[in-house]
Amino acid sequence: MAILTYHSQLLKSHALLSLFKNQPSFAPAFVSFPILTKQSRKCLQVRSVAAPAEATAGFDEMVSGTQRKYYMLGGKGGVGKTSCAASLAVKFANNGHPTLVVSTDPAHSLSDSFAQDLTGGTLVPVEGPYSPLFALEINPEKAREEFRSASQKNGGSGVKDFMDGMGLGMLAEQLGELKLGELLDTPPPGLDEAIAISKVIQFLESEEYNVFTRIVFDTAPTGHTLRLLSLPDFLDASIGKILKLRQKIASATSAIKSVFGQEENRQEDASTKLERLRERMIKVRELFRDTNSTEFVIVTIPTVMAISESSRLCSSLKKEDVPVKRLIVNQILPPSASDCKFCEMKRKDQKRALNMIQSDPELSSLTLIEAPLVDVEIRGVPALQFLGDKVWK
Repeated sequence: MAILTYHSQLLKSHALLSLFKNQPSFAPAFVSFPILTKQSRKCLQVRSVAAPAEATAGFDEMVSGTQRKYYMLGGKGGVGKTSCAASLAVKFANNGHPTLVVSTDPAHSLSDSFAQDLTGGTLVPVEGPYSPLFALEINPEKAREEFRSASQKNGGSGVKDFMDGMGLGMLAEQLGELKLGELLDTPPPGLDEAIAISKVIQFLESEEYNVFTRIVFDTAPTGHTLRLLSLPDFLDASIGKILKLRQKIASATSAIKSVFGQEENRQEDASTKLERLRERMIKVRELFRDTNSTEFVIVTIPTVMAISESSRLCSSLKKEDVPVKRLIVNQILPPSASDCKFCEMKRKDQKRALNMIQSDPELSSLTLIEAPLVDVEIRGVPALQFLGDKVWK
């Protein structure tokens, strides 16, 4: 039976890799194909011996089905979100899913977790897992440079072009001496979250991402993540107000436009683009709230402060209608027969924190996953496979 499973998965892997050949952007992945095949067989043999069927009952739900699913891991800073996200991505890839792991944290650490350079803001193949695994660290600084270039092009005419598209070109000319382009020289707050949203839109619409059946997000600490999740609602409402304002301005100035013979094609294009952006924001909002395809996994550690913040995060996620089912409590001390006083006190503190979860109205209903504190640094695919077997059972 194990041999049949091995051959069926191997054939599936070749079929998936042939899909990658049809995608030009994935060409670099084939440089290491023989290495992937050799290592993948080794991983499969170890997994078939070391992982009994009953141990993976909880993970079966996450790995089942070929429909694309999104998993977002988030929580307080320093609780091990990146390690948990990377280990989940490796686990998915080793179970036959072409997987993409994305870091939306401005302070990236995916490269450290995989012990591989993933910088640059582009898809990078991860060496080691059985099925294709790619990683992407969103590069905010690169996007900021593009933002500055757009606002400064042709001496700052980017702002005038925008106002022209909104039917406010005459006003832009009158205010031209104020150098409006300099106002946009510094990107606005929340740009990192906006960039992450734009990537999600690409995942939904771009054909090059169609091959991935699992997308794992390593999110920023709690505050950034909540802004990311609430941004689609904010942009949807803001764009709606802009469109209404533009309609009022267009109606009030239609007589003047007809007298001077001003063309309205460009203004109509601007409205169309804004409307299309609004539709995309609605898609992203629906994706974040789709219980069939999206799940937010809260990661925490067994301390009173971390559990309290996780409770507030869970409450905020529920208000945003974001599906949340699981809570990972990381870095739990394993039992020991030693008489270490420090360890004994730490275990008591951790037990107190774990008891808080059972009585917390927000967290008590979640599936509790206890991840032990390990005595090795979780760095590189083998270490992530080890952690994944401990966490994602």
